[in-house]
Formats: sequence, C-alpha cells, structure tokens
Amino acid sequence: MIDFKTELSRHVEEVELILKEQFPVVNESYSQRVVDAMKYSFFAGGKRLRPMMMLESYRLFCGEREADVKPFMTALEMIHTYSLIHDDLPAMDNDDYRRGRLTNHKQFDEATAILAGDGLLNLAFELVADSMASEENAEMLMRKSKAFRKLSNKAGIYGMIGGQMADIQAEQKTEVTKEELLFIHKNKTAALIQAALTIGAVLAGATEEQVMKMEQIGYNIGVAFQIQDDILDKIGNEELLGKPIGSDEKNQKITYVTLEGLEASDKEQKRLSGEAITLLDTLPGNNEFLSALISSLITRDR
Repeated sequence: MIDFKTELSRHVEEVELILKEQFPVVNESYSQRVVDAMKYSFFAGGKRLRPMMMLESYRLFCGEREADVKPFMTALEMIHTYSLIHDDLPAMDNDDYRRGRLTNHKQFDEATAILAGDGLLNLAFELVADSMASEENAEMLMRKSKAFRKLSNKAGIYGMIGGQMADIQAEQKTEVTKEELLFIHKNKTAALIQAALTIGAVLAGATEEQVMKMEQIGYNIGVAFQIQDDILDKIGNEELLGKPIGSDEKNQKITYVTLEGLEASDKEQKRLSGEAITLLDTLPGNNEFLSALISSLITRDR
C-alpha cells in the first residue's frame, strides 16, 4: 500500500521539472510580453494531472525511453493551459481568478491573453514536431506519428474545441438534455485525459486493445472529474479552490448537478471512477499509483 500523498507530491515535483526542462528558452525582445504571459499561466502550478497520467501510462506499459514521452507531456499541458486562458476570457466564462491569482487577461490584458493562448498552442505542436524530426528509429517515429494524431484530434474540433463550442451553445439554451451535457463533458474535459492515457500507451508500444481500454478509462475519469467540478462549484471551499464558488449558477449554466442533483451526481461520479479502476486492473504492469490517483478524484476538494 503506497503513501499516496507522499507519492503524489513526488510525482508533481517530477512533472514540474520535466515541464521546466522542456519549455524552450525564448528571448524575443519585441514580443517578450506575450512570452511572459505564456509563462505566467503555464507555470502557475495546478494538479499537472494530464502530463502525470501520460507518464504513468507510459510506465504502465514499460516504455523504455522516457525522453520520448516528455515533449508530448509538455505539449499536452501547454494545450490544457491555453484552453484555460481562453476559457477565463470575458467572451467565455469571464473569470477573474484561477489557482488563487489573477487570470491571464486580468494580469495582462485581453489581447495579450488571447495571443498567449495561441502561442502555447503553436509551441505545443512545435515541440512534438521537433521530437519527430529528430527521431531516427522507424518504429518509434511511427508511434510518435500516431501519438501526434491523437493529440491533434483530442485537442481539436473532434475533442476539446468541439466540446467548448457545444458548451457555449448550451449556455444560450433554457433546457439542456443529459445527452448534450455528456457530449460536452466527453469532449471538453475527457478528451485531453484520453489523450494523456492513450499517448503514453502508444509511445510505450501498447497493443491496440490496450490503447482502447485506456481510451475508455480516460472517458470515465474525464466525465467523473467534470461532475466533481460541478459539485465543487456548488459546495466547495473558495480558499481551497482558489476561485469563487457559484460561478455556474451566476452564469445560469446548466450542469450535471443542475440536472441530476447533488446526491445522484456524487453517485455517478463514484460509479465512473470505480469502473475506470476496475478496467485499469485488467492491464499489465504496476498501476498502483495510477489507480490511487484515479481514486483521489472521488474525494478531491480543489
């Protein structure tokens, strides 16, 4: 039985070091402001859940060259960060605080925040392209190509961006069905978690069946994670969250809690998380930390 808090702290530190090592040194005098804005949000801390899951997925399938997964970890976290910067903008959720400090557009300005998000997105794909361009092993290049495809797909119109668009459209409706809401959660939140788990598996050489299992696990985790976000926005602690609660209600946003109620939402979140752990247990390798990480999502308070 592992000491999860100790292990989590160690893993966060490990991921932070990787992200710092992978982030390019950028010195552009005329555009330094946008670089500063990119770093302001990228190095603001956070759970680092997605790159951590990618690394653990890679290790689960006994990947032998961890240098291969590091650019993909950083790229995914850059994409996640850019989405948060844009999500906080007045045209989206109009939030003033994230992770206990001013959002990017409040710290800088709206135009700079938009460009900072764009900069992170482009830098993410540059990192992956550089990794592929320097790859001499044909098998590993094929894996990286497949992983790149998954990253692009899950971050784009068939994933996160598509989910964000559906979310914006839903905010303009007086009624949203459960089916619509699950589509939003699947794409806006779960897509990048699916990317993390499947890319780690692909780069490590997992079979197609194993990759498909990781895709399902990612779906369960992502939807459960978003339901917990909805719950915390209703009954969470503002100090722990680092942002005001009740923003969903203030913005008249229909959430899983709105449709199903707190008790049913909590039950569904636990069911999805439990199924993910059960499926994970069918896979080879040491999944003790990854399993504990998934379990922690059930009881998280931030």
